[in-house]
Amino acid sequence: MTAPDDLTAGRDRADELLRRLADDEASAEALLEELTEVRDLAFVGAGLTAIARTEARRLPPAQRAQAATRQVHLGALRDRSRTDPAGLRTWLRRAAEEVLLLRRLRETADRVAG
Repeated sequence: MTAPDDLTAGRDRADELLRRLADDEASAEALLEELTEVRDLAFVGAGLTAIARTEARRLPPAQRAQAATRQVHLGALRDRSRTDPAGLRTWLRRAAEEVLLLRRLRETADRVAG
């Protein structure tokens, strides 16, 4: 059974990864390198996936559909890397980049609509 602390820690690390990636890529890479256990990587990924789905729901329909397709591709990358920490770190990096993209798309959509 998964402890709530594991879920919270994963979400907190996902938020930290997003902050670091937006500010300093080297710092984001350093955080990813600290994550060596498949379990820890999976919890961060779950946090990023939840954030991405929330962000995607706020997009216009066509962009939301595109985001859903990208999530499927990220899921395939995750599945291929299921037991490989280096592969999972690549998945986390791409998942975090996706969240930042979704946020930029939302900002653009808001400007156009507003």
